[in-house]
Amino acid sequence: MGIPQAALLIVLAPLAAALLAGLGGRQLGRAGAHSVCIAGVGLSFVLSLWVLLQLAGGAPDYNGAVYTWGASDGLHMEVGFLIDRLSALMMTVVTFVSLAVHVYTIGYMRDDPGYQRFFAYISLFTFSMLMLVMANNFLQLFFGWEAVGLVSYLLIGFWYKRPTAIFANLKAFIVNRIGDFGFIVGIAAIVCYMGSLDYMEVFARAPAAVELRVQLTPGETTRAVTLICIALFIGAMGKSAQVPLHVWLPDSMEGPTPISALIHAATMVTAGIFMIARMSPLYELTPHALHFVLVIGATTALFMGLLGLVNNDIKRVIAYSTLSQLGYMTVALGAGAYGAGIFHLMTHAFFKALLFLAAGSVIIAMHHEQDMRRMGGLRRYLPVTYWTCLIGSLALVGFPGLSGFFSKDIIIEAVHHSPIEGATYAYWCVLLGVFVTALYSFRLLFMTFHGRERMDEHTREHLHESPWVVTLPLIALAIPSVVIGWLTVGPVVFGDWFRGSVQHGPDGPLAILGEDFHGPAAFLLHAASAPALYLAFAGIATAWYLYVRRPDLPDAIARRCAGLYRLLDNKYYFDWFNENVVAAGARALGTGLWRRGDEQAIDGVLVNGSARAVGALAAVVRRVQTGYLYHYAFAMIIGLALLLGWLLLRT
Repeated sequence: MGIPQAALLIVLAPLAAALLAGLGGRQLGRAGAHSVCIAGVGLSFVLSLWVLLQLAGGAPDYNGAVYTWGASDGLHMEVGFLIDRLSALMMTVVTFVSLAVHVYTIGYMRDDPGYQRFFAYISLFTFSMLMLVMANNFLQLFFGWEAVGLVSYLLIGFWYKRPTAIFANLKAFIVNRIGDFGFIVGIAAIVCYMGSLDYMEVFARAPAAVELRVQLTPGETTRAVTLICIALFIGAMGKSAQVPLHVWLPDSMEGPTPISALIHAATMVTAGIFMIARMSPLYELTPHALHFVLVIGATTALFMGLLGLVNNDIKRVIAYSTLSQLGYMTVALGAGAYGAGIFHLMTHAFFKALLFLAAGSVIIAMHHEQDMRRMGGLRRYLPVTYWTCLIGSLALVGFPGLSGFFSKDIIIEAVHHSPIEGATYAYWCVLLGVFVTALYSFRLLFMTFHGRERMDEHTREHLHESPWVVTLPLIALAIPSVVIGWLTVGPVVFGDWFRGSVQHGPDGPLAILGEDFHGPAAFLLHAASAPALYLAFAGIATAWYLYVRRPDLPDAIARRCAGLYRLLDNKYYFDWFNENVVAAGARALGTGLWRRGDEQAIDGVLVNGSARAVGALAAVVRRVQTGYLYHYAFAMIIGLALLLGWLLLRT
């Protein structure tokens, strides 16, 4: 079997499993549904790993069409695959995390009446993400892009009897449509100026089209490639939850915990990061677009992390962590360090999925309680959950030697060496973000697992470790969270792993950093002289002092800094503005157009008004219809006389 056949199986296995579980769930039963879905995703993972090893061993990239969907005026619309080292890495990460989530779901959703439906959805979600990362053209990319958005809508609102879940999935759907408007404008501009939907053709034509300009306003023009890249990034802002299109992601916690892990770790939210890295040949042509990406990512990295300091929902704290880490990835892309962004995407996928699944294990033990203020002291009841959560937290804060340490430090140093305008602002944001990340991460750990027990007596009596189907995925995700950085930092970031897949400038930040890279051990020693390490330790120490040593202080600080606390607690008033200004304004405009435009203008004047005019004219004309023959004969004679008179005057 070659790579093309393997690629087809990788995509179709989760789709077939989703169809079987979704349409034949009653016949298969619960065990049959989860067995089919786990087998499908497991096959995809094994084949993805095989493809990755083949490419690592020197096998050539594969770029080919499966079939042509349509052709119009020389524009070919195809379904095809581009299997190179970038897509193979993404395929392996997506399928591994998805497999862990599938196994975990057996324990987490075991009592849910929608058990088979949920397995069908998450397998379909995996298929959609694979179609996105394996695409070799913008049409298929757009299909996968929209498919993950649609399935996320179904999964976030899975518990559809909850009003909060319905509100959350509608919010996610609408906000993503706003971003997708920019995305489709970018694709349309590519077709207009490049004349193709195929990645390689577009990348080949882009340098020649770099001076093409488009007029946005009278007298003002901009380069077409800049417009394309910014429009594509607006799509990424929606999917990857960048400010101000980030508001949907914390509310997506209304979905079951397994899908929170899948959406926030390896799928959907990383789609935008992957897309920008894939489009690096375009972004390298426009520093203005990179500046925009850099500033948005830096703002998200710092200011979204601050929100995790005041939230008490265990899942939402991790969600704000996801927002912040997506900001770090976006900063790396904006700095021109695309390989560092993808490297952090990979390491983040493992430890963030681990943290979400660990939070789900806590929620199971606490009988679906999510408020950390009602937890505490769980370390001795949930030892496996605690130690795996500790590993995930240490990886997240960048503890030396763990996966997050390598990826975050490289991003910070890359931004420090970036020539892109705005790099200084971005550097301070990501540097201060290290302290904030450590503070909210260990705030969660200490409030949940340490200190005095704050749960009720009934919950305490029934506390016990989760079953193996829950703890086994935690252990499986903890292993790469520890070792993956050591194994991959050299080839992926500073080697030629992304040759032909991602385009880095010859004088880019990774090229500068690569001159001083002498292996992961030397990198670890070098970090001792950088401020990020000490900021991480300071954040951990601050969290210990506030939430273990002096747990009375956080409330006192909140009262002392009431204005700042309200600002963070209200999430910078983004939701208030969206609901009371944007949504209310849209509803007011719609109501005005309905009442003034539809009811009064269209119905009142055009439809009903024309009907009344016809009725009035008919009432007048009706008087001529008397029914007497001599009236009609008289009218005919008069009419004939008038006609003859007119003819005589004409001649």
